[in-house]
Amino acid sequence: MRPLALDHATLEAAARWYVDLRTEVPDAAIREAHRRWLECDPRHVQAWERLNRLQDKLGQVAPGIARPTLTSARAKRRDVLKVLSIVLAAGGAGSLAWNTTPLPTLMADQRTATGERRRVRLDDGSLVRLNTATAVDIRYSASLREIHLLSGEIQIETAPDQQARPFIVHTPSGSIRALGTRFVVRYDAQRTRVSVQEHAVEVRSANSLGPAVRVDAGQQLDFDSNDTGTAQRSSPQVDAWTRDMLVIDDWRLEDFITELQRYRPGHLGCAPAVADLRISGAFHLGSSDAILDNLTSTLPVRLRRFSRYWTRVEAI
Repeated sequence: MRPLALDHATLEAAARWYVDLRTEVPDAAIREAHRRWLECDPRHVQAWERLNRLQDKLGQVAPGIARPTLTSARAKRRDVLKVLSIVLAAGGAGSLAWNTTPLPTLMADQRTATGERRRVRLDDGSLVRLNTATAVDIRYSASLREIHLLSGEIQIETAPDQQARPFIVHTPSGSIRALGTRFVVRYDAQRTRVSVQEHAVEVRSANSLGPAVRVDAGQQLDFDSNDTGTAQRSSPQVDAWTRDMLVIDDWRLEDFITELQRYRPGHLGCAPAVADLRISGAFHLGSSDAILDNLTSTLPVRLRRFSRYWTRVEAI
């Protein structure tokens, strides 16, 4: 069978399972959740097999990973990144395209883990807020101010620049030039969405020879490397995550669960029988478990859990 393309999330999930299954006291619930994770997607099996082929190398390069070392969440995260880096160094990165390889993400100037959010003040006074699982490189020169969004989502608030340098955000889809503004950029699955909150931006697709497309406040634009698309009205709550909130209006439950998965490690799924239920509301991202528990009191659903890393929303 032809090997499947393995993305960052799949490889990192396999690394996380590798660490979890080497706790001091084996947990039957975690092992059952791991089995179900493998059954969810053939890419999960492929990633796990790739990792298991590196058992000897894992023991030689980072022997601590093969022992129970989970003394804290931070220590666990370091172990996961060690496993992931070994998988990539052993050849895993060779089959990944630039826009899916985690190597640039791991080496980024600023990055957040799943569920983490951060704000960074730049040298010129501009502010960058990073959403969950986001990585950026920052490149300031004598002529340009540039942000390279490698994965995830950011909000930019530009500051006036004494040198009058343009402020540009790059993604694999193209570039976004700020026109004195506040805006959100999200890069996901080879597409970029820019949502403008103040003033305007100019967008150019990476492979397009046409003129830049202007996007004004209150508008958003979805584009890829070949197609700039057309500006549409944006949601006024597009930056709710900067206030630790997720605000939705009449979403399909499956779409809501997919969005919530971004803020939660492990597997979070939605059964087809309840996928088309509608949901609205404002949800605090500080506890995804609380959000899920509240669903059972407002919708005809129940939660099936196999450890904290595997949850599925199902019909009652």
